[in-house]
Amino acid sequence: MSLTTPDPAAQAGPARLFWLGLALASVVFHIGLVFWGLVPNLVSRPMHLVFVLPWVLIWGQAGLMRHSGYVLAGLGVGAALWVVLNRNMLGDQYGFLEGQGQVAIAAVLILVVLEAARRAIGWPLPLVAAIALLYGLFGQYIPGRFGHSGTPIESFLGTLTIAEGALWGSLTQVSVNVVAIFVIFGGVLNAGEAGQGFMNVAAAAAGRLRGGAAKVSVLSSALFGSISGSASANVASTGAVTLPAMEKLGYPKRIAGAVEAVASSGGQIMPPLMGAGAFVMVELTGVPYTGVMAAAALPALLYFWAVWVGIDGYAARFDLRGLADADRPARRDVIITSGFFLVPFLILLWGMFVMRVTPQYAACLSIFAGAALLLLGSDLRVNLARALERAETALMTAARQVALIGAIIFCASLVIGVLGVTGLGVKITSLILSASGGMLWPSLLLTACACLILGMEVPTTAAYVICVSVAGPALIELGMEPLQAHLFVFWYALLSTITPPVCGAVFIAAGMIGENWLRVALTAMTLGVGLYLIPLGMVANPGITALAEAPGWAVLAMVKVGAGLALVSLSLVLKKGWPLRAAAFAAGLFLILWPMS
Repeated sequence: MSLTTPDPAAQAGPARLFWLGLALASVVFHIGLVFWGLVPNLVSRPMHLVFVLPWVLIWGQAGLMRHSGYVLAGLGVGAALWVVLNRNMLGDQYGFLEGQGQVAIAAVLILVVLEAARRAIGWPLPLVAAIALLYGLFGQYIPGRFGHSGTPIESFLGTLTIAEGALWGSLTQVSVNVVAIFVIFGGVLNAGEAGQGFMNVAAAAAGRLRGGAAKVSVLSSALFGSISGSASANVASTGAVTLPAMEKLGYPKRIAGAVEAVASSGGQIMPPLMGAGAFVMVELTGVPYTGVMAAAALPALLYFWAVWVGIDGYAARFDLRGLADADRPARRDVIITSGFFLVPFLILLWGMFVMRVTPQYAACLSIFAGAALLLLGSDLRVNLARALERAETALMTAARQVALIGAIIFCASLVIGVLGVTGLGVKITSLILSASGGMLWPSLLLTACACLILGMEVPTTAAYVICVSVAGPALIELGMEPLQAHLFVFWYALLSTITPPVCGAVFIAAGMIGENWLRVALTAMTLGVGLYLIPLGMVANPGITALAEAPGWAVLAMVKVGAGLALVSLSLVLKKGWPLRAAAFAAGLFLILWPMS
């Protein structure tokens, strides 16, 4: 059972109170870290694991899995609390375990983290982590350049579990200090009227246009994705409204499903929040969050521009109508419901850009504003019973989502820790450089393929972290700026959301619309062509990510790449004869990949 679905065993009575109390404690703890001042890393990060494990190992489980979950959660929580209580002693050990008892505790932590990730997202990522751990333990027996000199087990496991690296390293810091806050922010907004506000604004802005229902899907998914950062959640939420609307208006099912899948996939690259990977990028590059937002803004707009052009082409080809007047929201409803997301968003931006506080502090201010708005509905009346129900929904949703992302981050942290201990990352970087002949574009192709393959099996954030750890140094050594290299990898880690054989957003959309998933996937690849080409355009036209430093130059680069994307998109969608389409495709590629001097 998914973390996002209800747990039948926790719907009433003491169990309900326990989970609600745990959710409240998790939210208070993570928000409190923003205001409590300096909290030792070996307190905040292990406590983060304490709040992750029950949701992942027990919630939604049944039978033997639930009973084993109690045991594993107890062992994992106990081991994490042991780290908290003995942090001063462990700090003096410098990552070296003393005695078999400490080795056993370290082994428990690692095994529980692997099982938590398996229950949260399936086998692939834990398998990658397990292989990495086996390499760390036995890599000294591998001959040649990919072996290593060996590390004593006390040092190897200690570096992973009691030092401020690996499990308690920078990735976990991002998860506990930043990602959790923005997940709570999204949970509060989604529990109220903000989601309906997104839909109303989108319907009012694009509903009457040609292909209006599909364009509403693009706008609403972009708005909703800016706070959810999850393609699957985006499809499930906005798709519940837009897919039936498109089907009612006679849209071919493959197009309706593809529109929702492609539009929803863009949420992870859409500022201001983007996905969890954006916050990891802040930590790995050292670029402030506002800098990452500025660099990502124009490429994200280009992505949705390419989708919009493709939809318009399909609308012309299939004579797709806009929404009827009766299906568009009244102006009063648009104005009122838009306030439920505009007020928290404006507070967030005001905090970051005017007050100059940290993104997580600004997000906390927005959370408080969003929580206050839970008292009101679209009728502008205060309803305490409804507000309490919404507050419970926000708490439970936020705590479960924090746990899901935390499970992924902890598991990915093990992989990164092994890469650091064994030096494998440097060796893979060297392999990329030698395989590409020291040339940038072949290295980009190898990196893109690695991102696609890894992204098919693990979530976007984990795929990005692992790929950028091994390929990022090679791209930077070949002349790319660090932020540029990270954005390139991050974008290509998204490919698997719409690219067969594993395309999560497509599977969900196809199931909701009742169409063959492969037909939806092929159409989605056509509509989402920007996902494949924009990262290359960012490399050829680095000015497009320099909005903060050179806005004029960035806008010019965006216009050029945008014209190229329009030509490519129309050449794939319209049926105008292959010579004209081939010429448009070639001209579009030239505009995208031709660097501005």
